[in-house]
Amino acid sequence: MTLPSGLTPGVWTLDMSHSEIGFTVRHAGISKVRGRFTDASAEAHIGQSLAEASLHAAVKTASFDSGDANRDAHVRGADFFDVENDPEMTFRATSVEGDGEDYTLTGDLTIKGITKPVELEVEFTGVAVDPFGATRAGFSAEAEISRKSFGLTWNAALEAGGLLVSDKVKINVEAALVKQS
Repeated sequence: MTLPSGLTPGVWTLDMSHSEIGFTVRHAGISKVRGRFTDASAEAHIGQSLAEASLHAAVKTASFDSGDANRDAHVRGADFFDVENDPEMTFRATSVEGDGEDYTLTGDLTIKGITKPVELEVEFTGVAVDPFGATRAGFSAEAEISRKSFGLTWNAALEAGGLLVSDKVKINVEAALVKQS
């Protein structure tokens, strides 16, 4: 599998100041809550082809931010991420398929010590050299996971039926990677 246009072999690292790792989850069955993680790292090793590529990413669970301090404290606590005992969630790529701009990145996602395979639909958005001479590559990625399959089972019943927090969580990533010298 050939490399996307402009992506060259080497080590590429996440520029978190120009990236976002976000999520969307349905709340009370009627609205969506969005949020993000503000502290993450990733390193991709790109070989002569995508078959030779590797990626490892780590997200600090304490950096969870939904814009509501009370909700954020609850989600960081033992009912959800339990950040004191499980300070990171990780993703390690196992394969990549596709060409041009569209790819499927398969890997192992670990949350609270539970590892499950996840497929991310990835769009390669290009390579550019910034005004400071850094070579940057852009990617957009999406996946949907079951939070219960990762041990995130807390919920509350609603008076009208149903549950407060949906099981399905949509993950959205906008990543800028910088090639290392």
